[in-house]
Formats: sequence, structure tokens, C-alpha cells
Amino acid sequence: MNLGEPEPIDPGEALLKLIAMKHGEVLWLREKVKELPEDGLSWGIAQHEVGLGPEGPIDKETRKAQPHVLWTLLRQAEDQLAAYAAKALTAGIEERRVRLAEQQGTLVATAIRRILDRLQLTPTQLSMVSTIVPEELRTLAP
Repeated sequence: MNLGEPEPIDPGEALLKLIAMKHGEVLWLREKVKELPEDGLSWGIAQHEVGLGPEGPIDKETRKAQPHVLWTLLRQAEDQLAAYAAKALTAGIEERRVRLAEQQGTLVATAIRRILDRLQLTPTQLSMVSTIVPEELRTLAP
């Protein structure tokens, strides 16, 4: 796939994928921030000059108090994640997921009922359906 090549996607699914990816980014950045030295969050190299000047080679660092770039990126990613999550909640994504799951459950139950009707089971076999079918369906759950 090429950059920008269209690919069909449900808008709700796209938003949920974006939330998952942004959450992964936040977790990664948190780990990177944890690895910084204690004073590294607020004190560090602000500028590094390397080259030749009128008086010869230059290799100079300027240090100052400022938030570390990883800290700044983490805060930005957290804000973006919160914004995406709020949009998903506003769009009713979770409610929609539940509704879809209920619809799928109804379709599966209807299909099972039709299959059992067509099999013309004996009364003994029919009495086992209420135990066996739920047991087997539970094995499908993650």
C-alpha cells in the first residue's frame, strides 16, 4: 500500500484504531520518560554547537532549565489520546459495539435454532441442547 492510498474503513473502526495506536505511543513515551535521570526532566542541553569559528573548532553545549522533549511529547500524546477518546464517546462507539454484539448474538441464536429444528432431534437429544450449546459457545469467548 502506498502513502495516502484509499482503503475502505468504517469511521468508528478508524477512530478506535487511532485510539489504540495513540495509547501505544503514550505507553512507549512513559517508559522513555522513566529512563531519564531525575534531573533530566527539567534540566538539560538546550543547544549544542559544533563547527569552526574564527578562533578554531567549536564544541559548545548550552544547558538550561526546560522540560525534556520526551516529557513534552508525552504530554502532547496524552492530550491527543484524551481528545480521541472523547470523540469516540461522543460518537457513541461503545454503545454501537454493544448493539452490534447483541445483533450478532441474535443471529447466532436464530441460526442454532434453525439447525436444531432441521435435525429433527429426539426428545433425549433435545434435552441436552440447553447444556451443550451454551458450553460450546462459551469456548468461543476470548
